[in-house]
Amino acid sequence: MTIEIEIAVEAPAWINLPDAKVTLRRAIEEAIADAGLAETELGVVLTDDAHIRALNRAWRGADEATNVLSFPVPAGPATGPRLLGDLVLAFETVMREAAAMGKSANHHLSHLAVHGVLHLLGFDHERDEETEAMEERERAILARLGVPDPYALGNRRRKQPA
Repeated sequence: MTIEIEIAVEAPAWINLPDAKVTLRRAIEEAIADAGLAETELGVVLTDDAHIRALNRAWRGADEATNVLSFPVPAGPATGPRLLGDLVLAFETVMREAAAMGKSANHHLSHLAVHGVLHLLGFDHERDEETEAMEERERAILARLGVPDPYALGNRRRKQPA
């Protein structure tokens, strides 16, 4: 299994979370392995609230910062590695949410990475049954990573990651 993950750090604040790249790689690899994909490529951009807000406004019509955005690429030819797309994460929002939920930043980052990869793979949470299926898959993947259930009582957020 070959997984190519390109991580670009745009916002200098990410230096405050020195294990971010290792955490992301581990979570992304586990989510892709769970999907049974053999050869895969994706990109990750570690940015700030200002940049993700602009992206969120342009692509989703939501004029607010969010934690993670997923930009899937339609499946191409069956030969060669499958390009999944890109994930973009905002430092300030990730850190603020982790603190508000009493979670470690790396556990929250793992959750957001898994959540984002599932979006790249076509999962969504627009309807209740989709939400349940996506959360169940997230729980299973995160459990293998040693990350507590992000949806357990006390960990649940008011809304899903983007």
